[in-house]
Amino acid sequence: MQLDPQAKRQAETWLASSIAESDKAVIRSWMDTDPAALNEAFYTDLEFGTGGLRGIMRLGSNGINKYTLGLATQGLANYLLHHIRLHVRVAIAYDSRNQSDTLARDVAQVLAANGIHVFLFPSLRPTPQLSFSVRQYGCHAGIVLTASHNPKEYNGYKVYWDDGGQLVPPHDQAILRAVRDVQLDDIRWEGGEDRIAEFGEDADQEYLQKVAQLSMNPGMGNANLNLVFTALHGTSITMVPPALERFGFKNVHVLEAQATPDGNFPTVQSPNPEEPAALALAIEKAQELHADMVIGCDPDTDRVGIAVRNDHQDMVLLNGNQAASVLVDYVLHQHQAQGSMPAKPFVASTVVTTPLLERIASSYGVPTYHTLTGFKWIADLIRRHEGQQTFVVGGEESYGYLVGDFVRDKDAVSSAAMLAEAAAWNKAKGSSFYEHLLQLYVKHGVHHESLLSVTKKGREGAEAIAGIMERFRSEPPAKLAGMAVEAV
Repeated sequence: MQLDPQAKRQAETWLASSIAESDKAVIRSWMDTDPAALNEAFYTDLEFGTGGLRGIMRLGSNGINKYTLGLATQGLANYLLHHIRLHVRVAIAYDSRNQSDTLARDVAQVLAANGIHVFLFPSLRPTPQLSFSVRQYGCHAGIVLTASHNPKEYNGYKVYWDDGGQLVPPHDQAILRAVRDVQLDDIRWEGGEDRIAEFGEDADQEYLQKVAQLSMNPGMGNANLNLVFTALHGTSITMVPPALERFGFKNVHVLEAQATPDGNFPTVQSPNPEEPAALALAIEKAQELHADMVIGCDPDTDRVGIAVRNDHQDMVLLNGNQAASVLVDYVLHQHQAQGSMPAKPFVASTVVTTPLLERIASSYGVPTYHTLTGFKWIADLIRRHEGQQTFVVGGEESYGYLVGDFVRDKDAVSSAAMLAEAAAWNKAKGSSFYEHLLQLYVKHGVHHESLLSVTKKGREGAEAIAGIMERFRSEPPAKLAGMAVEAV
């Protein structure tokens, strides 16, 4: 295989910079003996998108490593210092992935070297807790090192703004431009270590206290629900068990085989609770223990998958739309029954999420607002309606839900507790979570959907995806599944 000219130029730029000599040796070795590796590592820049970075952990401009994260962080620092100037504060969290802790400290060091005060979690924590802490501690931005539910080879870098939500206009594009202006030798690596402080135990307790305050039936039957919980080797082990305890759940069985944080995710092919295989061990344990419910979270604890017993007492997985439907109905029903509904409430979902949520909300007289795909748009919606309307509950089909507005991203910690409470409430009145879903279908109509995920890897995959999107834009289909397309 020949060296790609673009990859060769990019590699030479790195060799001319002040990166570590050991890393230069690797690049030279690729140039001499492994052109395929060099091409994949340098054929393009890992693009700082509107939410941050995500890619395979490897050396090079097309990988997640200390240098690409250094470029992103220096650009972010430049933007923050230009717009806020003095006393800039940034919170940082990281998940269980390989290198996440080291990369988080590299990122903290770049910020500190730029005169920015950093609050760093001393060990892995859920992404939604980072969102909460940005708001709680008056930070101007937040960063979390995670690749969410992607395979073990990946890592990522997500940026949050001062409202606790991920970047949206105008800051997203402005920060993207600032990052593009940074060169390797512009990164500040040294100095300012005294500006890095670690969050204390208070940060955990403040978050858990807010989660506990969501409970709409404290102690009512919660102790009688038999639960199996799996952390899938991720951060949820730090916060979900104590959250369930604060809700009054006494019969929680943590799946020990998947409880230890491990970036290799040794018991699953992919730590994604959307995939049945990821929860297979937990369901097996649930059958053994005759449990009512299985709860499993992805590595950074923003998504949660559940399995419950159907009307034949078989344990079945529910998809994100089904779980969201019961959650939304439970929360709105409790508010209505208890007289606690806000004066001007609203529900939020995305354009790819089931329309059943809107029908449920409408039955309670609550409007539903739809956003583009991605929870950052729901967070932006909450921000734009502050002081005028109150966000109550929302979700999206990809297993992400939010109750209340003290977090501005999908939150599997609070969602796990609230989904379990909905199950306990149903059990206490002789019903079940599954029966609750069936009742919603009877009342609002059966809603069914299926999802097909297509994965395209590497350079060829990226080019194939770009080609598919270009064809959709230039030659939009006239029909989909035999139905005429009315508008694009």
